[in-house]
Amino acid sequence: MSLEPFISYLALEKNYSVHTVTAYKRDLEAFVDFCDHNYDDKNIDAVAYGIVRSWIVSLVDSGVSNRSVNRKMASLKAYYKFLQNIGAIEVNPLAKHKALKTAKKIEVPFSEIEMQKVLSQIEFAEDFEGVRDRLIIELLYTTGMRRAELINLKMIDIDVSQQLLKVLGKRNKERILPVLPSVVILLEVYLKERKALEEITDEAFVFLLKSGNKLYENLVYRLINKYFSKVSSKVKKSPHILRHTFATHLLNKGADMNSVKELLGHASLASTQVYTHNSIAELKKVHAKAHPRGKK
Repeated sequence: MSLEPFISYLALEKNYSVHTVTAYKRDLEAFVDFCDHNYDDKNIDAVAYGIVRSWIVSLVDSGVSNRSVNRKMASLKAYYKFLQNIGAIEVNPLAKHKALKTAKKIEVPFSEIEMQKVLSQIEFAEDFEGVRDRLIIELLYTTGMRRAELINLKMIDIDVSQQLLKVLGKRNKERILPVLPSVVILLEVYLKERKALEEITDEAFVFLLKSGNKLYENLVYRLINKYFSKVSSKVKKSPHILRHTFATHLLNKGADMNSVKELLGHASLASTQVYTHNSIAELKKVHAKAHPRGKK
């Protein structure tokens, strides 16, 4: 069976993003290549689990991380579940598969001091790109939006008068985010710079290149890394760390976890709770400093 019905299902019925659909397709095509090369068979629909296991072994032997292997297995499992649902197979060969163990991934957020240094000590250029970069950092930090949500933000999604913006999250789920007054001022400055561009190709989108084309993901990653490398020695400096920082700083200041969950666009509290380890550390400091017995 061709992979295309499954790929269409992910895109049209599951409403997965282009990035996610591409990842699924890449994983499945890699398994097809493995089966073709080792078993002279490109049809992966009726494989036994033993063949899947041999792929896992080859991936691990070639240095692929357990986390990446688990993602590939999740793609395969979803594919076979789809085949089950349409009656193409009776048994999912990965039904009893157990994910490989992975080390707990702890991402360290930027401190309030690091954020303050970036936003008050770094001199951003006063041209279009400088204004845009400053606004991107401010929005990521003060709204917690994802990189993809920022890139796909459209002009019609901004309500300057109400200080609100609408983002399209995972599974095409919309949510409304408040924008701080100081960030609204930056946004208005940026929009003036944007309007002055000689040519705008992707008119619908808020964030553009100087050429007038829509911003792309790698550029956002690079600019975050560029500015934060000036103030932080942390290994990872990315848009996702800014989202992590947003959540952690809110929780440190006493924000309700349910409210943070809604702002982040999480489906469940379990997803939001991964940000609490830093908050707990902060609470320990406050507790030790404020409690009468803390100094003894």
